[in-house]
Amino acid sequence: MIALTLRAVLFTVLVPGTLTVWLPFYVFDGSRAVRYPLGWVPIAAGATLYFWCAAEFLLNGHGTPNIFFARALRFAIGVEPQQLVRASIYRYSRNPMYLGVVTVLLGEALLCGSWARLAYAGGMGLIFQAVVVWIEEPHLRQNRGAAYLEYCRNVPRWIPWPSASSQSVRGTTL
Repeated sequence: MIALTLRAVLFTVLVPGTLTVWLPFYVFDGSRAVRYPLGWVPIAAGATLYFWCAAEFLLNGHGTPNIFFARALRFAIGVEPQQLVRASIYRYSRNPMYLGVVTVLLGEALLCGSWARLAYAGGMGLIFQAVVVWIEEPHLRQNRGAAYLEYCRNVPRWIPWPSASSQSVRGTTL
């Protein structure tokens, strides 16, 4: 478990760390000044969500956030969860980890008062949508089968929007 945790930490530094810290720092260096401290709120919320998801992957999925097509790097950043993670925050969103990263980026845009960073956050959201729809979901449908299909029927891809006819995975009306 220690080795898997270290791989998850390395993945976090390399992937979300690059997307949320290193790239914005070097690309948007003109907008580093803190203009709106309220931006720390979504940054903290997004980081908390990300780390919560990473912990769920480690504890319940027995894997790291490493996406399946990066298997060649598993020696360093681990492997995708061995089990479908449906507990905790994953009962409400199938992709809360991506939401956490985008929330951090939105917080950075607010913190720096940067329209360019806001556009970057939106662009990353679109990239995440494409990765999820065209790469991750087909892979999970193929490898997790009926369990994943049922999960998809019961849990929204991104944000749960309550409606009179919607039901949670526990079967109660929201």
